[in-house]
Amino acid sequence: MSTSVVTSNAIRNSLKQCMDPEVPISIVDMGLIYGIDITSSNDVNIKMTMTTKGCPLHETLVSDVTRFAKKVPGVNDVSVDIVWDPPWSMDRLSDEAKATLRSMGDITTMATPAPVDYTVAMPQGVGKLIKQEDGSMVLANEHEQGFMVNQAIVDFWQSCNGKRKMTELVDIFAQRTGLQRGQVEKEVMQLVKQLTDGGLLVVVSGQQS
Repeated sequence: MSTSVVTSNAIRNSLKQCMDPEVPISIVDMGLIYGIDITSSNDVNIKMTMTTKGCPLHETLVSDVTRFAKKVPGVNDVSVDIVWDPPWSMDRLSDEAKATLRSMGDITTMATPAPVDYTVAMPQGVGKLIKQEDGSMVLANEHEQGFMVNQAIVDFWQSCNGKRKMTELVDIFAQRTGLQRGQVEKEVMQLVKQLTDGGLLVVVSGQQS
């Protein structure tokens, strides 16, 4: 029998390595964790929310949260409840997360690139994928800045080979997540923007026919 005492602090610290699927900020700093309850038998119940309802990476995030919670020694079962009340807002971000988002915003306002024509743009993944010993994955750009990512983002990054247009990438993402094309279009656009801002994608403009 394990005698480790599991604390909500230990769980929270482990979850700090779990990144939000849409921005390179941990779900703890995003303010998505609403509660951590631990029973006397070290079963963990996590209450969390999402930034938006109908996020296609919903399932991936739940499995990531479960995996990171189970890394804490002594943890038995982990259950994750998604709650929508109170609704998430930007006020829940930690100061660190606000600073990160501000700097990401500054990057985009400082150098306003020419608008990308998504009908001809062909994103190309750059940087490298590093698999950590604990099974987590990091995408690192040429400046050696690492972003914790999940399998869905890695698959998407790998499917950006500089030969596929955005429309094709949306189709691939829709097939992988089993969602309607219309539901993932916005997510794919955001993902491309975030990966581009993080130096992990370059958008090659294809030739207009």
